[in-house]
Amino acid sequence: MDDVIIIGGSFAGLAAALQLGRARRKVTVLDTGLPRNRFAGHSHGLLGHDHKPPLDILAEARQQLARYPTIRLVNARADSISGTIDDFSVLTGDGERLGARRLILSYGVADQMPDVPGFAESWGTSIVPCPYCDGFEVADQHWGLVWSGPPSHNYVRLYHDWTETLTVFADGHDISPDVRADLARRNIPVVDGRIAEIAHHRGHITTVNLESGRNAAVDILFAHPRNKPSASLHELVGLATVNTPLGIAIKVDERRETSTPGIYAAGDLANPAMASVTTAISQGATAGISAQQSMLV
Repeated sequence: MDDVIIIGGSFAGLAAALQLGRARRKVTVLDTGLPRNRFAGHSHGLLGHDHKPPLDILAEARQQLARYPTIRLVNARADSISGTIDDFSVLTGDGERLGARRLILSYGVADQMPDVPGFAESWGTSIVPCPYCDGFEVADQHWGLVWSGPPSHNYVRLYHDWTETLTVFADGHDISPDVRADLARRNIPVVDGRIAEIAHHRGHITTVNLESGRNAAVDILFAHPRNKPSASLHELVGLATVNTPLGIAIKVDERRETSTPGIYAAGDLANPAMASVTTAISQGATAGISAQQSMLV
């Protein structure tokens, strides 16, 4: 039996494994090799790895984990989880049943692309969610923001550190008169009407085309599509969740423990609006340390 099974081997999961491996705890990491940021060409803001392809960073991390004999990395999907603290069971897609005293869930979320031609093809290249991840590289260019609700008003103020040229696309949302007045005061135009298509060349936006026939050119488009957990394992054990503006998140405490003792969650799965490698690593490390300390006798 393992001390800990980690389900999801991207940044949060590997960070948890590192802490546990250094504590000489027996760990198995199950991963399907499909991290959320695989569509991004580069990862930014991660100290020591700034502007590196995220898949390269993960590959290097796996190589570094190889020096810890108690860590086992397995390319497999977890199909089900069951049990209670000190006696959890995980069934893999290969039919292998594994046991562990603790579980860490870090299988992330899947972004739900809108049914707009060109959107998915441009995701991660010229349609992005996070200015901290990509803003510096496109600073002072013409940004677009797809309005998604009240939180979008905060994004408008946030983006000012990177650009003074911003266009808001209402995309069918009702923007209140007082918010429109504030946007006008900031010299931010609002383009009404639903988006019909993202015209692009190999993922690089040329124009945002509206159902009305109007086209608007921007250099980069910020959007926040809803997402959902990339697996439903948390439902099998009845973990408490919270509704966020972007989707469902697993509820955790400051130690990253869920509503079920012995099960921890980290990364986007516990905060789908995060979209930050740095935060994912921090949360994963916390989950790993918390799981290790909970087993002390």
